[in-house]
Amino acid sequence: MHSVEAGLVTTIIPVYNRPVMLRQAVASVLAQTYRPIEILIVDDGSTDETATVADALESDHAEIRVIHQQNRGVGLAREAGRLAATGEFIQHLDSDDLLEPCKFELQVKGLRAHPECGVSYGWTRIRLPDGSLLAQPGRRTGERIATMFPAMLRERFWHTPTPLYRAELVRAAGPWLAINAEEDWEFDARIASRGVRLHYCPEWLCEFRHHDAERLSGRGLVPRALRDRAEAHIRILAHARHAEIACEAPEMRHYVRELFLLGRQCGAAGLADESRRLIEAARSVDDATDIRVYSIAAGVIGWTVMGRLADWLDRRRS
Repeated sequence: MHSVEAGLVTTIIPVYNRPVMLRQAVASVLAQTYRPIEILIVDDGSTDETATVADALESDHAEIRVIHQQNRGVGLAREAGRLAATGEFIQHLDSDDLLEPCKFELQVKGLRAHPECGVSYGWTRIRLPDGSLLAQPGRRTGERIATMFPAMLRERFWHTPTPLYRAELVRAAGPWLAINAEEDWEFDARIASRGVRLHYCPEWLCEFRHHDAERLSGRGLVPRALRDRAEAHIRILAHARHAEIACEAPEMRHYVRELFLLGRQCGAAGLADESRRLIEAARSVDDATDIRVYSIAAGVIGWTVMGRLADWLDRRRS
């Protein structure tokens, strides 16, 4: 990594085939009331005019640097940005989302006033595909939460543009995984395992936009996305254990059920190894009767067969 510039906020924007939204995302960073800033655009092998747009933005604005790489996925695109960042603070921004003009000013001020905190977060607007905005902050960004764990086990309780991180945490967390689903949740859980305290800013800070275009992060139940989610889930459990979250904690019990459900989905999709690893991980925390019986039966008839049988039974009940 490069040397750190005090006070500088680095924004890392991975992008693939999204020229119009990229301009909008970059504009929202340039509009920040806070300086100094740098913007790292990581073009992940775009096949349309996105690369040209990124280069033009770099030519027009001294704050912007562009990194071009072969298409490797969102995790490795963010990693390229992490390695090139020189700021004291790190902002992750997907190319389809926007920042409010006061975001950096408010969050840098908050982190400086609270040196015990490593991350600042606040309200996130949710824009629906029809252009309307939800009245309430998205996910749990309307709540004051003191630490990332154990709440981060229930869900990634903010969106990617919500938090501002101290760069020292991002450096210490190590490289992003080479996966394209829930890679952001895994990275946050890795940071959470260090006992990070949160600064809360009860102001609108950014906008997460729902739309019909393809996203860099994988979603759904297709095998590739399920493989990535399985890897992320197993690592998140390891981070929670490193943080010494009790097996009896409600958040840990909730997460065990997440592991169990995802393990069944992987089995139904033909991913026997991922199914086995997830179910065994769940049992290592809570050897509940249904998880134990499922595991024993899958060991006899096969993880794929068991997953498809469980899926068939679920659909019969619904």
